Amino acid sequence: MTPVHFAFSSAFILGLTGLAFHRTHLLSALLCLEGMMLSLFIALSLWAVQLNSTSFCTAPMLLLAFSACEASAGLALLVATARTHGTDHLKSLNLLQC
Repeated sequence: MTPVHFAFSSAFILGLTGLAFHRTHLLSALLCLEGMMLSLFIALSLWAVQLNSTSFCTAPMLLLAFSACEASAGLALLVATARTHGTDHLKSLNLLQC
């Protein structure tokens, strides 16, 4: 495994462990998701460059577009949660109260 592949793999794993273990605030969960998407975008971009094929060059842009949509939906949920519950703590969210 090259150092570049190790760096992106470890960045993805760190984002995943942050998402799994530090679930106190919704904002920290969203930041972990964005870190994971950023590492996937860079890894997919480098993979497309290494293959030297034009058919794979659109995949990183498609992933970036989905990442932007995910970020906007997450921020909209964060604002809605902060307005209705007064906090962004994940423990205050209860799906049975809806």
